[in-house]
Amino acid sequence: MVDAFDVGLFSFVLALLAADWGLGPAERGLLGSANSLGMAVGAFLAGLIADRWGRRLVFMGTLLFFSLGTMLSALALGFGMMLAFRFFIGLGLGGELPIAATYVSETAPPRERARAVVMAESFWAIGWFLAALLAHFIMARHGWRAGLLLGGLPALLILYARRNLPESKAFLRLKTDRRKGRGDGGDRDRAADGRTAADAGAVSAGQLFDPEHRRGTVTLWTLWWAINFAYYGMFLWLPSLMMARGFDVVQSFEYVLWMTVAQLPGYLSAAWLIERLGRRPVLAFYLLGTAVAAYGFGQASSIAALLGFGAALNFFNLGAWGALYAYTPELYPTALRARGAGTAAAIGRLGAIVAPYAVGWLLGRGFTQAGVFWLFVTVLLLAVATLLLLGPETKSRAALGEA
Repeated sequence: MVDAFDVGLFSFVLALLAADWGLGPAERGLLGSANSLGMAVGAFLAGLIADRWGRRLVFMGTLLFFSLGTMLSALALGFGMMLAFRFFIGLGLGGELPIAATYVSETAPPRERARAVVMAESFWAIGWFLAALLAHFIMARHGWRAGLLLGGLPALLILYARRNLPESKAFLRLKTDRRKGRGDGGDRDRAADGRTAADAGAVSAGQLFDPEHRRGTVTLWTLWWAINFAYYGMFLWLPSLMMARGFDVVQSFEYVLWMTVAQLPGYLSAAWLIERLGRRPVLAFYLLGTAVAAYGFGQASSIAALLGFGAALNFFNLGAWGALYAYTPELYPTALRARGAGTAAAIGRLGAIVAPYAVGWLLGRGFTQAGVFWLFVTVLLLAVATLLLLGPETKSRAALGEA
């Protein structure tokens, strides 16, 4: 919820900064890219740290980092200072997202694991909705600094998490087995290349491309890059795109608020379907739905069409995110799980780095919104093809080393 609150809040901040500081499309895109660059670095580092020192510590540290960073960014005096703040906020935000999904995967019962991950991810919709409410009722009237100051409030959740959030039992087993010299927490008795499990416990990023993980890694990296490119290219720009269509600040924020309502049903429907149909087909369906909605939004010429396709975009894209978070950790054993998820998320952030700047660059050179959204459609269809042709289906009940 607080992750989405920060990302959603900044999408509205971008629209207001354009007027306040006279920023062009390329500069606004660069701010979004700086945030995503920080997220890429944060996701990679958090995966390394969490596989070594635990999920709980990284979860709390990253949450505190980006919440306080959001509050401090309200003091930014110019473009360069805001650019630096967005990078450091991204470090915390990017690190927290994959670790949270890994934690939920390791603590939920096997029969309910995918549903639990998607339900946890569904709170992203609530965070976006809260950001849209804050933007509509506070920021549209009192400016972006007021919104960013309030964006630091989630740091208070650390007080609850510190007292009530236990470490993942799967990680504790892994930690115990490492001390005893058994290696990877019982996920495998022997590595594929003949090494003992104790040797396999000293994992490296290179193991993501061992024969048993290669297809999954390539699929995940493609999916994470594509969904990040589409999401951060479309959603960070959404308020600005609405204003570019001739709506004032209050109208634009209100329309985006109504579109955001569709995010929660998208998550909940994905959570219901994912245990019945499997991770891979549900993920493919929601990615394809996102592509269709993106095409419709780019072509829309009436308010009704904008709201309808905008709601569909929120519904399918956020459902796809939930399915992807459920799919990702189940492709790796415990000793490699946080690193595998964190690295995939880091690769995804490369798409998130490119997308906001690419949109600004294209708009600044006279491309229409319809032309820009064709780019998103192409990327999403590539992701669907990769998933269906290459992606493995997970063995969900045994995937995390449980009977």
